[in-house]
Formats: sequence, structure tokens, C-alpha cells
Amino acid sequence: MPTEIKVPTLGESVTEATVAKWFKKVGDTVATDDVLLELETDKVTVEVRAEAAGTLSEIVAGDGAEVGVGAVLGVIGGAVAAGSEKKAAAPKAEAPKAAAPAKAEAPKAAAPKAAAPAAAPPAAKPAAPAVSLAADYPLAPSVRHLVDEHGLDPKKIPANGKSGRLTKADVLAFIAGGGESAVKVAAPDRKPAEERVRMTRLRKRIAERLKEAQNTAAMLTTFNEVDMSAVMALRGRYKDAFEKKHGVKMGFMSFFAKACVAALKELPAVNAEIQGDELVYKNFYDIGIAVGTPQGLVVPVVRNCDVKSFAEIEAEISGLGRKARDGKLALEDLAGGTFTITNGGIYGSMLSTPILNTPQSGILGMHNIKQRAVVLDDGSIVARPMMYLALSYDHRIVDGREAVTFLVRVKEHIEDPSRLLIEA
Repeated sequence: MPTEIKVPTLGESVTEATVAKWFKKVGDTVATDDVLLELETDKVTVEVRAEAAGTLSEIVAGDGAEVGVGAVLGVIGGAVAAGSEKKAAAPKAEAPKAAAPAKAEAPKAAAPKAAAPAAAPPAAKPAAPAVSLAADYPLAPSVRHLVDEHGLDPKKIPANGKSGRLTKADVLAFIAGGGESAVKVAAPDRKPAEERVRMTRLRKRIAERLKEAQNTAAMLTTFNEVDMSAVMALRGRYKDAFEKKHGVKMGFMSFFAKACVAALKELPAVNAEIQGDELVYKNFYDIGIAVGTPQGLVVPVVRNCDVKSFAEIEAEISGLGRKARDGKLALEDLAGGTFTITNGGIYGSMLSTPILNTPQSGILGMHNIKQRAVVLDDGSIVARPMMYLALSYDHRIVDGREAVTFLVRVKEHIEDPSRLLIEA
């Protein structure tokens, strides 16, 4: 009985997807639960698995096709039971017996060809010179790297290795002798001036949401700077013990998540959103952590950060980041979120104005840590590891006083992390 492969339910508010890639082709044998293809939605990539064993008899929606929930993607046909597979294999085992008589007569017809060995002078070819061209053999990785690095043609380099293979020593000797100047490989064709690539569904959705934020929110950004000395010293003292006990590294993100929760509790407008003509204040703290992936920016959510420990937050961030890079995030990993943190510092960013992750009213931008001259209260000048912070906020919900106070509170908690323990 043929089995239709259909687009599964993709999650709340997701009704369409793009066929990203088929892993099977028509005629391939399929086992139950085999991954057949990937679907790309505007949020995550979804694997579609086989619900029955058999043979992929038809692909209805090929790579790049736009499909809706419930649409037929392909058909699995020719499913057979395990017992019948053994019976079907039996005739094949008997086939050689039937063919045996014909093979018995083969030597008679082949007899005249027995004289062929007499005309075998070509066997003398092994006496060829020991030096031959490297093109006859695959190059070792070290040799290939050296050849590519200097733009050499391996066919022009005398090969003195075993069986005429090109060695690294051959290439180095050739270069030392100045031979490389005469055998530079011709420059490869230049790439076309333009290359058109279709936007993925995820990239289109990212573009839509970012533009929606700019068009909808009254977005404004305020800045501050924070001295990272205390947090860095704390990490230096306890990072080894922390990792040994919890199995996860102590990063900066858990400190900032906790500092943001403390500031959000004091300034609830930054943890709110607009729904129609109402302001909705959230009394829970689900913090989105922006993660860059080859497919685009995604924001998985660490839930209930107010009741999670530093270790639990670090472990969850690590796990979500790994799933994001592997394309394994589920829709529930991305749903919701009341506030977002993005760390451009890992890419070397000194300062930026992050765009809101709508419908949230605030997003904190972290940046790289640089030693800068700082004037202390006593007038002395010292070098300190400093980070610029940026808070982009929706001015329809958050006033300037609240935005500035929010950043000041984050700064205070990072510069004196003991405040996080006593919630001061």
C-alpha cells in the first residue's frame, strides 16, 4: 500500500515551508524513521522522516518547492514484510546454479585466446625512468598544500619518490632551484561581477521582522560603559571549580542575564509589549540570546532566568547555541521571550545600535572588552577592561528615564556582582 509523505504540523502560526533538500532519490530503499528531507520554515529547519519502509517511488515537491501544512511531498511504495523479503531473495541464490552449465562450456570458446600471453612484450614498460610526473598519482596532503600555496603545476615537477610519486622534498627542491617562476599555473577565471542567490525562508523572515521593528516601534538607543574587572576576577578565581562541578564553562552571559533580570524587575516597562491598545507587563523573565548561524540570526530563549542558577543558565545557553549551529532548534526553543541580549563583542564589535526583537520593548547589546584609560574618583588614571553597553528600546512603552536607569542598574550589578547574590 503506497504511503504518502506529507508536510507535518510546523508549529503555531507556521503554515508554509520550503523544501530545503531531499536526502533520498526516486528508487532508493527507505526504512522506517529514515530522514527523507528537510523543510525550512521562517523559524527552524524541520526533518521529515519515513513513516513506513519501502521504496521512494515518487517525489512530488522537489528542492526549493513552497509547500503548505498537509501537502504531499512524495510517495513511498513497494513496502514488503521482513518475511517476504527473505522469500524474494531465495530465487537469487538459485540463479548461479541455473547458469552453471553455460559456464562449463566457456573454456572451449576461450581456448584460442590462450595464445595471447605470447604477445606480451608490453610488460617491459616497468623499465621506464624512475622519474615520472606526479599527475599519475594522487598528491599527499602536504604536497598538495605546498603546490597550491606556490601556484605550481605538479606535472612540471620531477618526481623522485617511490613508484614515481611526487614528494614534499621534490617540490621544495624545485622551488629552491627557481623553477616555480616558469611554471606558475594560469590564474583561475574571475568570478562573475554578480551572483544571484535565492533568499532562504529564514533570511526573508529575518528581513521582514527587522523592517517591521523599524517601521512599527519608536526605536531609540542609549549607551553606557561597564568596567569588567570584578566579573573577570571572579571568573578567574572560580572558573575551574565551576566547570569541574557543573560540567559547563563560566561565561559572561549568565552574569548579564542575571543583571538584566534584576533591572527588569525594577523597571517592568522594559519587560512589556504592546497588544492592540493595551500594555502587557510580563511578570516572568524569559531571556532571548541572539545566536549567529550560517543560515542567519536566531534567538533561542532561556526561560525563567529569575529562578535559574548561573550554572543552569550557562548550560542552557551552551546547549541552545549548539543546537542553533547544527540547525536542530525546535519551534519551542524560539517561541516567546520577554527581553533579548545580543553579544556583538564576540565578532569584535566596539559599538552598535541593536534592532528590537519585536514585540519586545528592549534589547541589550554587549560589545568587545578593551583595555581603556579610566579616571578614578581620586583622580588617578588606570587601565581597565571596559565594555560599551547599548540598550535599544521602544519609546512608545519605555521612557528615557527608565531606559537610562535600566543600563545603570546593569552596570552596577556587573561592576559589583555580589549585588546579584543579595538582590541589592
